[in-house]
Amino acid sequence: MTFFNRSSGILLHPTSLPSRFGIGDLGEGPYRFIDFLVASGQTIWQVLPLGPTGYGNSPYLSYSALAGNPLLISPDILYGDGLVTQEDLDSFPEFPADYVDYDLVIQTKFPLLKKASETFKNQGHEELWQEFHQFCDRHAYWLEDYALFMSLHEAHPGKGWHQWEPDLAKREPQALQACKERLGDAIFYHKFLQFEFFRQWQGVKKYANERNIQIFGDIPIYVAYDGADVWAHSDIFCIDPETHEIELMAGVPPDYFSATGQLWGNPVYNWEKVQENNFKWWIQRFKTTLEYFDIVRIDHFRGFQAYWGVPKGETTAMNGEWLEAPGEAFFERLKEELGDLPIVAEDLGVITPEVEALRDKFEFPGMKILHFAFDSDRANPFLPYNYVKRNCVVYTGTHDNNTTVGWFAERNFEEKARVGDYLGSICSQGIHWSLIRLAMGSVANQAVFPLQDLLGLTETARMNTPGLADGNWGWRYRPEMLTPELGKHLRFLTELYGRIVYPEYQPPEEG
Repeated sequence: MTFFNRSSGILLHPTSLPSRFGIGDLGEGPYRFIDFLVASGQTIWQVLPLGPTGYGNSPYLSYSALAGNPLLISPDILYGDGLVTQEDLDSFPEFPADYVDYDLVIQTKFPLLKKASETFKNQGHEELWQEFHQFCDRHAYWLEDYALFMSLHEAHPGKGWHQWEPDLAKREPQALQACKERLGDAIFYHKFLQFEFFRQWQGVKKYANERNIQIFGDIPIYVAYDGADVWAHSDIFCIDPETHEIELMAGVPPDYFSATGQLWGNPVYNWEKVQENNFKWWIQRFKTTLEYFDIVRIDHFRGFQAYWGVPKGETTAMNGEWLEAPGEAFFERLKEELGDLPIVAEDLGVITPEVEALRDKFEFPGMKILHFAFDSDRANPFLPYNYVKRNCVVYTGTHDNNTTVGWFAERNFEEKARVGDYLGSICSQGIHWSLIRLAMGSVANQAVFPLQDLLGLTETARMNTPGLADGNWGWRYRPEMLTPELGKHLRFLTELYGRIVYPEYQPPEEG
């Protein structure tokens, strides 16, 4: 498979899949969704980061850059492996079908996972144990630190790693060894969760790849301060080695949308140290990520060319400065290791010619968002006639946008008229299908749509509202929504606009 064929697909995070256990999981749901993708002529399934989430349930604030979210583990598969009983499954309460009640899911699912871990430890069959040991050996370079970190995190409720005992915060070998012995059961539990997640996800990925579906994932450029990566590799972040305080915070400067900028609070990288280590941590991150995904989007790609650093003590992003990053050297090194790089650059926001040059040097596709296309003049780069290259991915909207129906409903009369004038008219099936058609018919190599847009859902189905701390990441669809009629119509448009590639079809050369 090659990513750069003319194609299309759907954006859907696994938490949004149907499941009787309150949250989308890796049981039957993804397999039936892949069947829908195949039937409707799609070849891309885009997901958000898969890591374990903390407060706020955001996949962009994970305890690890490489671990998987245990809440996605399927209880049905655990039952099939004899690790839980039918009685365990029957004890689950009724959950909402349209959204994730995270508190209730966490309260009911983690005890089941704990029981499955204990059963595996005491009664797991030999073949599964052999797989477990192979997984632990292969992923030891991140798994050992992660399992110990999570065990210590649970042993220090309400405290970040920088507030632990000094010997643990500084990772003194004797202190770590003592904790490994004391917390052996907890460490095993977290290793088991990662093994089970990886095993189940690989089953989904294999099923998708065998049906010509590529999994399109996401790498956030920054990682959480209170996470295993920063604790285990604090030397490659701008952190005081004695106090463990962040010396330089990530964010973006003031702009049209925010007078004070955005202060994200993550530590930025000590790029000098990263480069001294020959980019080892980043290369390992990519190698592991490409075991989960076929293609990766780099969130905040511009941070590889220059990043906004805000000194500690600041409460807004106003007093930061742009600092150069060795993006070109890094991607050259990554290409030496991996060959062709299946990377998409999230190049939204204020992008400089230097960032564009870095993106184009490595031929990374950028992103085009149709929701952004209608609010300026005819030179707007998101209008399809301004796509100067096919090497890009066009979206109606992303997980951070309103649904297309919700977006259009918020527009005033003049703004709606501007959209209608460009389209000629809003098609009888609604604004969502009008924008899907517009994206499908563009020259962009890939066109991707949130499932909410295919379903024509209102703003109540929005996945995330940036800046809103609560109420995000919860939307789910019901299985009966993916009707044969929906699939047939999507396939019709996919064929109409040349996004199903047949052997005899050769797209024209670029330029």
